[in-house]
Amino acid sequence: MEKKVSYKELGLVNTREMFEKANKGGYAIPAYNFNNMEQLQAIITACVKSKSPVILQISKGARKYANQILLQYMAGGVIEMAKEMGENIPIALHLDHGDSFELTKSCVDSGFSSIMIDGSALSYEENIKLTKQVVEYAHPLDVTVEGELGVLAGIEDEVSSEVSHYTQPEQVEDFVKRTNVDSLAISIGTSHGAYKFKLQPGETVPPLRFDILEEIEKRIPGFPIVLHGASSVLPEYIEMINKFGGKMENAVGVPEEQLRKATKSAVCKINIDSDGRLAMTATIRRIFAEKPGEFDPRKYLGPAREELIKMYMHKNEEVLGSAQKA
Repeated sequence: MEKKVSYKELGLVNTREMFEKANKGGYAIPAYNFNNMEQLQAIITACVKSKSPVILQISKGARKYANQILLQYMAGGVIEMAKEMGENIPIALHLDHGDSFELTKSCVDSGFSSIMIDGSALSYEENIKLTKQVVEYAHPLDVTVEGELGVLAGIEDEVSSEVSHYTQPEQVEDFVKRTNVDSLAISIGTSHGAYKFKLQPGETVPPLRFDILEEIEKRIPGFPIVLHGASSVLPEYIEMINKFGGKMENAVGVPEEQLRKATKSAVCKINIDSDGRLAMTATIRRIFAEKPGEFDPRKYLGPAREELIKMYMHKNEEVLGSAQKA
């Protein structure tokens, strides 16, 4: 039987205060997904160096990959790591795209401080029913809950959809009121994965639907809004991957200036996963190409970690505006 652990015992925080400050300050909290130790080290190092609060995100697949017991100790470890580096930054541990009540309950019981329940593929009423069930379990334990309205296209981990469905602003008030969620992920044109848009030669990325965002803001003023699938798929990493033997033609993401604009509104959490994967893969490919005899993982994972630190610091300082806000 799984031993229950409160996130407070691990030194984590939930997202409530983070979001209040971000909403007032006109910035967004970075929500970075991680799959291994080097990514986690890079996220914490970058956020400590830039004095940024951070949400560490784990998908269902990543949790299975890492082992849930090990994750508890890693979460507790990063708190101590940050303190040793001289900064007591706010750190939340968040389940990304939870797809069942059982999974979210297991995460709450094993030390997660924030949960996302994604019922967006269900009917509207079924989404409300599932989200409300999760909220009723999480809130008495002071764990915050993120819901989702609208469907993002693309593929990332076990989340997949051929087409996107924009969030309907007329549903948000009713959804938030009936579920009592703490934040809401919406669909305004971002998508999962590295191939976010199918562009013809000469075409540019379509702008996000800020009109939908503005309408949602009017209906639930001050309520924390979340953007998923918000990696920019940085061209330098795509170029490096392709240069050193990879094959990632036509991979494009959300322009950083659009994300910066979104942070000035009610968007106070922005999810970034693909950019971390790309930075790591590009660096490892380069080292394998330049030093084909290298077989020590530290010699290629170490430089990949350094590249990740640089990239995450850039996001905090130039895109999300979260630097110096810890």
